[in-house]
Amino acid sequence: MQKILGQMRKAVEEFHMIEEGDRIAVALSGGKDSITLLMALKNLQRFYPKKFELIAITVNPGFEFFDTSILYDICKEIDVELVVAESHIKEIVFDIRKEKNPCSLCANLRRGILNTTAIEHNCNKIALGHNEDDVLETFLINVLYTGNISTFAPVSYMDRSKMTLIRPLIYVSEKQTNSFIKRKEITIMPKACPMDGFSKREEIKQLLYNLSKQIPHVRANMYGAIKRSKIKGWNIF
Repeated sequence: MQKILGQMRKAVEEFHMIEEGDRIAVALSGGKDSITLLMALKNLQRFYPKKFELIAITVNPGFEFFDTSILYDICKEIDVELVVAESHIKEIVFDIRKEKNPCSLCANLRRGILNTTAIEHNCNKIALGHNEDDVLETFLINVLYTGNISTFAPVSYMDRSKMTLIRPLIYVSEKQTNSFIKRKEITIMPKACPMDGFSKREEIKQLLYNLSKQIPHVRANMYGAIKRSKIKGWNIF
């Protein structure tokens, strides 16, 4: 956890993610990244000079194997309030709309519910568990499939809702979150989405893995290109 905390604090301070008096909602899906994020922020809360409040919000998509008891146990152990927002996402996306490419609609519905729930609980920021791999995969997806040099920003402000999105794990790799979860023997949410393992992102994940084997410094080089570019939210020089 110490290395993850160090990398997270670097991102938090570099991009001014946390300010005094913030009330932050952690988007807790039950996967390795969101659980790691919640635990790391709870650790940071204990010694960070800027005091902030923390709650966890889970959007239940309605999948058969979505087990909220796993999340309640985690939050109880670290003394964080958990809010579960029930939804009909599975029914809308897969049963009614029968979407052939459901990921975008599913993500939009989740974001809307998460945002509304965070506002209802007086939060001004939402922390998302996107990690270093997500940054690079999104960059490759946008370059290869849309011809845009872009990825998501470390910090995003939404004018309509006046909510700020922060991504404190952008310097933490997926390998690190995997190792943390395994080392601590933490139970994570079973993968229940029909699209798990079959999305474009999974193909890009494999591409990045193959590139990393062939070009040892490819991840650092891509990150450097992102930070030297004009990508919104990343140009800090």
